[in-house]
Amino acid sequence: MINKKQYSSIVKKNSPKSKTPLNCLKAFLVGGAICAIGQGILNLYLYLKIPEEQAKTLCSSTLIFLGILFTALHVYDKLAKHAGAGTLVPITGFANSMSSPAIEFKCEGLVTGLGAKIFIISGPVIVYGVLTSALYGVYLYIMSLF
Repeated sequence: MINKKQYSSIVKKNSPKSKTPLNCLKAFLVGGAICAIGQGILNLYLYLKIPEEQAKTLCSSTLIFLGILFTALHVYDKLAKHAGAGTLVPITGFANSMSSPAIEFKCEGLVTGLGAKIFIISGPVIVYGVLTSALYGVYLYIMSLF
């Protein structure tokens, strides 16, 4: 029988070394590239004389469509394997988190597969996002009283 200290040293010795600086750089570059592509799409819509509010909506819709398309073609997963968090933050990451379970569980049917599993990844993000914004709203209200 080994104790916790011995177990920890065995785990530390056999665990792969983290490449944190390289992973951060990859995430930064890929996330920035996705955002730059989004800016390019917005600039294209503005160049086509589409009103700014509509251009912003079209840009978001285009990025969501591309995120879902690249998820369905298994390109987004390969990119995420190397870029990590850089693919999670932009709007395309949320589209990926919604479409990936939908694609994976569609064979189980519309209700028990698609309907039940579509929020398996993005559900916690939505719940905690709404909760955090509600708490922040309460905080702002209390601060406005002073």
